[in-house]
Amino acid sequence: IDEWLATMRGTNSAIVAVDRAEGDEIRWYVRMRGEEKEFTTIWLTLGQRTLRYETYVMPAPEENPGALYESVLRRNEKLVGAHFSIGVEDAVFLRGEIPLSAVTEREVDRVIGTLFSTVAKAALQSRAQTSTTPHATAAGSPLGSLYFGKRRAGSVTKVQLAGRWGVLAGAKAAAVTVSA
Repeated sequence: IDEWLATMRGTNSAIVAVDRAEGDEIRWYVRMRGEEKEFTTIWLTLGQRTLRYETYVMPAPEENPGALYESVLRRNEKLVGAHFSIGVEDAVFLRGEIPLSAVTEREVDRVIGTLFSTVAKAALQSRAQTSTTPHATAAGSPLGSLYFGKRRAGSVTKVQLAGRWGVLAGAKAAAVTVSA
């Protein structure tokens, strides 16, 4: 995993840092720069039988917590290999795990790509929601304005979407116009 992550960092400009945490657990982090959310940090933790992974999405919602939790539960239906969950202090995380027998360079790439692109999509949807309504509601995406900042009206931003094997090996980009 050390070698794979070093190679990924060398070939993907979105990755700004890769490190291995010292301590009782064997743990790595991959810090990525994004367009919609300035940084996303993905933690990989090697367990006895699985590789667990997670990223912080946003703090506990101050407004409409029920709507937010409903939204992320509904989003779980569309995700493969990851799920939204509530963590420390009710913050929202994106997590998953795979058996060690499935850990390959390609799979680690897919995992990192899935988490990164899912957070970017959530931020983009949040921005689109906050640009059309002042407060997010259960009818739309309740992620609006709770964590992600607003983008200038009419600006064009690139959002990396996961390719077949994730954003690191075969990234695709889409231009999206954000309105006021």
